[in-house]
Amino acid sequence: MKAVIIGGGIIGLSSAYYLSEAGWEVEVLEAGDFADNCSYGNLGMVVPSHFVPLAAPGIVAQGVRWMFNSSSPFYIKPGLNSKLINWGLKFLRSANAKQAEAAARPLLELNLFSKSLYEELATQLNFGLKKKGILMYFKTESVAEEENHLAEKARAMGLDAIYLNRQELLHLEPEQQPDVLGAVHYRCDAHLHPNAVMREMINILKQKGVILSAGKPLQKIVRDQDQIREIIAGGESIKADLFVMASGSWLPETMKQAGISIPLMPGKGYSFTGNEGGPSLRIPAILCEARVAITPMAGQLRFGGTMELAGFQHKVNMNRVRGIVESVPNYFPAMKLEMPQEKEVWYGFRPCSPDGLPYIGFAKNSRNLLVAGGHAMMGLSLGPATGKLIAELAQSKSTSVDISAFDPNRFS
Repeated sequence: MKAVIIGGGIIGLSSAYYLSEAGWEVEVLEAGDFADNCSYGNLGMVVPSHFVPLAAPGIVAQGVRWMFNSSSPFYIKPGLNSKLINWGLKFLRSANAKQAEAAARPLLELNLFSKSLYEELATQLNFGLKKKGILMYFKTESVAEEENHLAEKARAMGLDAIYLNRQELLHLEPEQQPDVLGAVHYRCDAHLHPNAVMREMINILKQKGVILSAGKPLQKIVRDQDQIREIIAGGESIKADLFVMASGSWLPETMKQAGISIPLMPGKGYSFTGNEGGPSLRIPAILCEARVAITPMAGQLRFGGTMELAGFQHKVNMNRVRGIVESVPNYFPAMKLEMPQEKEVWYGFRPCSPDGLPYIGFAKNSRNLLVAGGHAMMGLSLGPATGKLIAELAQSKSTSVDISAFDPNRFS
């Protein structure tokens, strides 16, 4: 039995790994060269703590305040875009307390499952997995109240989360001396080096005999009633028993070729690595008010953030980067962060579904087409779990966690 996976990010590679483990012959098709996608530039956080979906209560009001400021954490490029409008209407309907509550347990279980799989993978692959948790820093009383309420909910769901005051944080991060009211330490979380995990996954897939085909953009899908008969990629006809669509932010375009509509928007984010020789950070940090994340990585620090809904804009908006740089000293005065040069800034497109939940499962009216996408900022965190679930579905097995909330056909 042969499986073809469209997309060579962490979701596609994880799907290839677990399908290969299950005995499938696997080929991964990548439009690029497997060397530069969202899986490389992210902050490397593995986050059971992130059980609140992107479409959360209050995010709309906050987003409206931010949306037309080009240096804010959230930005929508003004203009009439039918895809964005349709996505936005679905997002508005999803951003309520009832749906966020219903999403919490499925997201938590998916993240916990993925963390356990990363722990298994770390016994044979070297990607710097560290289980130090993450710290959610806050400077204002209103955000302190929100974060402590969220921590209470996390503890009620079984997560290890504690409140730390400023003095306790000074002890935990002595080189940084954080200037904050406090933080919540999610000791259940972990982090790794994303570049290393991608490199290690590619190496082990080659050892397993998985074919990694670069420069093979999907061009056409040929259907035969309720199944995919063949695809055309890079000018080549490819037949298989199973097809897995793991095409990231390009999922709507690739699924459209199969006659299926899936709502998704690319949310551009930025990251850069620096602070070499500066004060170190022991534990990954999220600066709550600024929506900025920092992860210690290979002796340096990686900084990232922002959400820019402007379609596929292939250029760096340095105002967005400046927003990240200028926010950091408000939390860590000892960190004298230099504005990076444009060539040092990485950007990528996060695949955002309207309700903030991934798409995992069989596509409508397609018995051999599986969808694996829409993970937004949690693609790396949820990669192994998604890959394992894809392999279980391919074998008609019961899934390790309930995936009904992730039905790819829920908006159709």
